Amino acid sequence: MRTILTLDPDVARLLDRETRRSSRSKKAVLNDALRIGLGAQGKAPRSPVFKVDAHAFRFRPGVDTDRLNQLVGELETEERARTLRP
Repeated sequence: MRTILTLDPDVARLLDRETRRSSRSKKAVLNDALRIGLGAQGKAPRSPVFKVDAHAFRFRPGVDTDRLNQLVGELETEERARTLRP
């Protein structure tokens, strides 16, 4: 079905942004948005992209960062042994 729509400027900008972001046609983006908005499609809108910000840890020379779990285990064992001593 062919229909002429007049979009508000802010909606037109959002439509243009989504077509560029998703590399899909305006027709496809608009149809999906209307389906979701009108409740005709059961899938929810996309979740935000999960982003992890890396942190540069600065360990002292000689600390083997590949064996940190082993170090934690050893420290926990030592602490447990201390609490069990009479």
